[in-house]
Amino acid sequence: MNGSGRLLDGRGVVVAGGSRGIGRAVAELLCGLGAGVVVNGRDADAVEETVAAITASGGQASAVVGPADQERVAGVLIDDCVRTYGRLDALVNCAGIAEPPGSSILNISPEDFDRLMSAHLGTAFHTCRAAARVMVAQGHGAIVNTSSVAFLGDYGGTGYPAGKGAVNALTMAIAAELKAHGVRANVVCPGARTRLSTGAEYEEHIEDLHRRGLLDEVTMRASLDSAPPAFVAPIYAYLVSDLAQAVTGQILVAAGGFVGRFDRPTPRLLGYRDHHDAEPWSVGDLHKMIGAPQAAR
Repeated sequence: MNGSGRLLDGRGVVVAGGSRGIGRAVAELLCGLGAGVVVNGRDADAVEETVAAITASGGQASAVVGPADQERVAGVLIDDCVRTYGRLDALVNCAGIAEPPGSSILNISPEDFDRLMSAHLGTAFHTCRAAARVMVAQGHGAIVNTSSVAFLGDYGGTGYPAGKGAVNALTMAIAAELKAHGVRANVVCPGARTRLSTGAEYEEHIEDLHRRGLLDEVTMRASLDSAPPAFVAPIYAYLVSDLAQAVTGQILVAAGGFVGRFDRPTPRLLGYRDHHDAEPWSVGDLHKMIGAPQAAR
């Protein structure tokens, strides 16, 4: 924290998908902590309304309208931040779209799948690519991408969980590559009540997943009673601040009063043979190691 007393005074931050829901809560909090924020979204009215609300309360915010999964728009976001605030300290990605109702691998169209992948992975790729070049040149920066526990597959769907899983992998790769340049990259899997997690269709979907045994009772109840976005915004503010300068390559979860972290996946040994003096595993051997009865133990 600097001498002025506000955690992010003088910082320049881009918030892609910052006009609604979690993104708006993040943009408002960052501005309240002293940062100048570029607010981005597809809906011009929503972007302008968010910027007006922030500036009316004494914050600094500028608007860039357009889909951040387009290379041109991603570049404008970064350029606008540098031009408006004189620097780029952080990039926060909160943009995303919902899976079509009832979507599954059995019925989703290739066009819908591609659209979901672009909205999530494409946004992260294009914005991170544009931001990374500036951050590496200046020797510092923080990237926070938004994923979802849906990447585990428990919530069903196709392009949404696939896109979120890809965002996790991309962020981990960015964190590893750019650590030596002073650039950090982390992921937040948030749980909050937004327009994507409200309404009869959403509630029916969650209850159906519970009936099918994909969601336990606690997870179902939590999904139907999410806290407002203001409850998850602080973790984004923490990750872009200097307080988190030693935190990179993390996949974090924040939902209401819950904060957690996914451990890095590591393989558990099921069997080993030295290939120099042993034959390949037989199919029967592999079944003994991997088959359901033993895997369940």
